[in-house]
Amino acid sequence: MNKVFEELDFQPTALGDLVLRRRRVAMLGDLELYEVTLAEDFLMTSLFHAVEDAVSDLGLRELNGIACDVIVGGLGLGYTAVAALAHANVRTLRVIEFLQPVIGWHQRGLVPLGEKLTSDPRCQLVQDDFFAQAMSVDGFDAGRKFHAVLLDIDHTPRDHLSALNAAFYTTAGLGALSAHLHPGGVFSLWSDDPPEEDFLHLLRTVFVSARAEVVTFPNPLLDRESAGTVYLARKAGA
Repeated sequence: MNKVFEELDFQPTALGDLVLRRRRVAMLGDLELYEVTLAEDFLMTSLFHAVEDAVSDLGLRELNGIACDVIVGGLGLGYTAVAALAHANVRTLRVIEFLQPVIGWHQRGLVPLGEKLTSDPRCQLVQDDFFAQAMSVDGFDAGRKFHAVLLDIDHTPRDHLSALNAAFYTTAGLGALSAHLHPGGVFSLWSDDPPEEDFLHLLRTVFVSARAEVVTFPNPLLDRESAGTVYLARKAGA
């Protein structure tokens, strides 16, 4: 008999205890869900991933089908990365994840999308600090430039998993990121809150254009629609 609730992995980390769990939800017809918590903070569920998908789909659509090299910041359950790989013009995908156990879940087959990511030759899973790399001179891969950076780590531009991440959401931090993009490159960011005009203004001080797209999705737990935001910014150039 399938268990109603099962803890698949528990790991102490520098950010707090990390837990991967699987459970069945009776009100949804015994649907099997995967959930992640960090330091008692609920991070993600496999029930909702429309906004994670949109981070990739909306961001990569801006590139008009050119062959592209892409960075994904944050692996999680893998939805942003898998959505990126569904675009045939993505020739390389480098996924940067701070927590090695999260990468291990995919390599060990503990999460449903693990095999898709680990078997795709375009995809590389890298344990590192996305924010430190984004703000460094060498960037994500020894000075190599990318066509798109798709970021899904913090809850919002103001609500961070670590206080150290705050330096990224500044003119200096975003400017450092922009230096690692090709001319015309795209930055796409997930947020769990409605669009923030202050953050859009900040993006426009660094990028030639920026806008926010609200993504809605059905929420059967609340019996109504929920929503998230995708920020899209474009670097000047070709």
